[in-house]
Amino acid sequence: MIKIYNTFEQVKKETQMTAEENTAKIDEVVRSIIEDVRKRKDEALFYYCEKFDGVRPESLFVSEEEIEQAMKAIPEDFITTLQMAKENIVNYHKRQKREGYVIDEKEGILLGQRIIPLEKVGIYVPGGTASYPSSVLMNVLPANIAGVSDIVMVTPCGKDGKVADVILAAAKIAGVTKIFKVGGAQAIAALAYGTESIPKVDKITGPGNVYVATAKKMVYGLVDIDMMAGPSDILVIADESSNYRFVAADMLGQAEHDEMASAVLVTDSISLAEKVRDELELQLNMLKRADVARASIYDNGKIIIVKDMDEAASVCNEIAPEHLEICTVDPFVLLDKVRNAGSIFLGENAPEALGDYFAGTNHVLPTSGTARFASPLGVDDFIKKSSFMHYTKDALKDVKDRIIDFAEKEGLGAHAESIRIRFK
Repeated sequence: MIKIYNTFEQVKKETQMTAEENTAKIDEVVRSIIEDVRKRKDEALFYYCEKFDGVRPESLFVSEEEIEQAMKAIPEDFITTLQMAKENIVNYHKRQKREGYVIDEKEGILLGQRIIPLEKVGIYVPGGTASYPSSVLMNVLPANIAGVSDIVMVTPCGKDGKVADVILAAAKIAGVTKIFKVGGAQAIAALAYGTESIPKVDKITGPGNVYVATAKKMVYGLVDIDMMAGPSDILVIADESSNYRFVAADMLGQAEHDEMASAVLVTDSISLAEKVRDELELQLNMLKRADVARASIYDNGKIIIVKDMDEAASVCNEIAPEHLEICTVDPFVLLDKVRNAGSIFLGENAPEALGDYFAGTNHVLPTSGTARFASPLGVDDFIKKSSFMHYTKDALKDVKDRIIDFAEKEGLGAHAESIRIRFK
């Protein structure tokens, strides 16, 4: 049963931030896979497909025929759902697109900034036993809005050698350029180094298991990545007015992701805390993924009692959750008090699942407390900026002595001479 804590200080004392995985062993395995793919390229990818996915596909590349077959196999109503979700996501993210600027306020001086989309981006989409078409939309659509010209998707295939129809349909609707049947750390290595089939990219985004996350961390620097993702989490702030059944359901919606997921309730009502605790037990028994959700709730779930909503906001800011639901009488009162949260869901009619699939906000979010400094995936993740400047000779002459003096103060004589030589 989930534990109720009377103070947040009690939580901090009892919570031990210990790794659940043997990170040293995982690092060793992933490093070996990355090096193998770097050396043997496609040959290594076929080997790992057979080893980990139980199949050696005829080709790593997903053909246009396979994509069209998938589109025909999907119920028309779900295609409509994907199209509607796409429309919402595009409508939200297109407002993030930036324009460059030029400053020409002083005679003879021109300064500016260019916004340049990345050329090639790799999108990792989990597959195999589960399919996440929502991840396709959330990663690909912001890249398209940014203007990325080449979007390469990697995803493991099933034992039949095929990628799930819903994944291919989402990729077609979102505008993926190329799709390859490979997953795991080996897929990340292929995107980072390139193989005979898979092009080297500039950035890799998308969720994955601990091996995928470790591989992304290891190739960072050779390529850019979206974030260092950890287990998913949710924090619900609720008061006495909250519907305890809704609160329990939303906590379990997060807990069913995996055993390491974290679901936390912060409330100023002992009565609500007890109702939610009991309701969690009732709803757990009705879930298909009850074993996973139960392990998550028992091991990582918490109910924290606070004296008032101001303290609830303070606890939230310290935990910095990936997802925050504010289920109070007036959730907007707390909105300005929350500084650290990935995505915020206001009111009892805005459950996390709404944002996961359909509303339009991005569900690729900072985890493990990184919402203190990180943001949801967006258009900015798929662009880079270049500055530029132009001075006339007269404009440079006006400031040359100051630049020469500055350079010499730093002991960089060649810098100073590069200015001085233009006026000899």
